[in-house]
Amino acid sequence: MIVSNDSIEIQISRNEVCHYVGYEAGFTPPARILTLIDDYVKNVDCLIEPASSYTILNIDSIENDRIYIEGDITFKSQVIADALKHCDKIAIFLVTIGDHLEEISRKLAEDGLVLQAAVLDAIGSDAVEKVADFVQQKIRTISSYWKLVINQRRFSPGYCDWGIEQQEILFRAIDNNSIEVSLTDEYLMIPRKSLSGIFGIGLPGNGIETYNSCSLCNKNNCHGRR
Repeated sequence: MIVSNDSIEIQISRNEVCHYVGYEAGFTPPARILTLIDDYVKNVDCLIEPASSYTILNIDSIENDRIYIEGDITFKSQVIADALKHCDKIAIFLVTIGDHLEEISRKLAEDGLVLQAAVLDAIGSDAVEKVADFVQQKIRTISSYWKLVINQRRFSPGYCDWGIEQQEILFRAIDNNSIEVSLTDEYLMIPRKSLSGIFGIGLPGNGIETYNSCSLCNKNNCHGRR
């Protein structure tokens, strides 16, 4: 188990924040929006507390839609089973930016500053994705020492056919006490700006790096399509 909360380096993307606010690619938002984004980004280090936890485990076997992992962990998903079929190991991760930004955004909304709240919330969404990207690069570097590669895409409970209720299994596998993230009865994470998921790890040359389940899916209106 590897826990990190003091050396996570991220860079917020103005374009990604605009996307989370709701602007389509190629559309230039009003100057007021861009100014708000830039002002908040300048102070983002005071608004977020990035933390991460991840572990790398052996995959014991894959049978149909069941993935059996060392430590008596079993995930159930045909999409995940297909993504991991050439993998020998699995990296399980949990990241968060804490609840400070979320609290400020909520207070802004309560005070009627809806635009400011929306921009700050969008920055939080980009920030937590960037923390997950940071962890992914860490896992990629570790894997390269073993001459292994990882999935280009990460997978999280609640997407495709991977039931959100398996969030509980993922938390148990990674020991969620390692960082301050909890689950509600509906398997949602608190703080809200948190992400969990997995990467497959295996030998190069088997399509692990380029595997994208979205290319096999006909659900074109999925908000998670990549």
